[in-house]
Amino acid sequence: MLSPRRTFLRSLGATIAVPLIPFRTALAQTPLGVNWHVTAMVAESCSCAISCPCNFGSEPTHMPCHGNRLISIKAGHYQDVDLAGVAFLVTFMMRDWSKIYLSDRATDHQTAAVQSLLPIAFSGFHRGMLSFSKAPLTTEISPNRVAYSVPESAVDMELMRGFDGKPVKVLNLPNPTYQDYTQYRSVVLRHESADRKFSYSGTTGFTSTMDVGSKP
Repeated sequence: MLSPRRTFLRSLGATIAVPLIPFRTALAQTPLGVNWHVTAMVAESCSCAISCPCNFGSEPTHMPCHGNRLISIKAGHYQDVDLAGVAFLVTFMMRDWSKIYLSDRATDHQTAAVQSLLPIAFSGFHRGMLSFSKAPLTTEISPNRVAYSVPESAVDMELMRGFDGKPVKVLNLPNPTYQDYTQYRSVVLRHESADRKFSYSGTTGFTSTMDVGSKP
């Protein structure tokens, strides 16, 4: 017999067979002898109301929670492979499935390194991964807007400003891997492929800094 919580989640269309671990905080233990580090810009929009509750340890405001996340690596490595400049887009339904689109500019060595990193640094996405493919990935970043896309997925989100005209920021989030959080509002949040489709506007978005790696 299902518990009341699981009955409620099933009524919302959630997949209850998947452990309830937010994608945003899932990191796996690094295998012995593996040396890696990633400093990246994270840009995401999902179907939740502003602001994303998962970053504060709460449940999504919209289930199922759909989203697109950009990981743009500024500096990093996996073993001896330099990952600076590598970017990929993750399209997901939280706790259920993900599709990962690696920029087609990545070399074969970088592609293999990202695939090796997925179960370590992005284990929440990796567990539900339906596909991993290379695709043309475009990004446009301005003081007021962040946009990124692959042929099947796209985000365009606008900066939210406070009463003094400065960007809305959140400091010292509970998750140390997502700092320098800046709030955005989606203009476009979409995905359309042969087997999945969603589209939203006016939902939450954010940029942040990810700085994670293996211990010395």
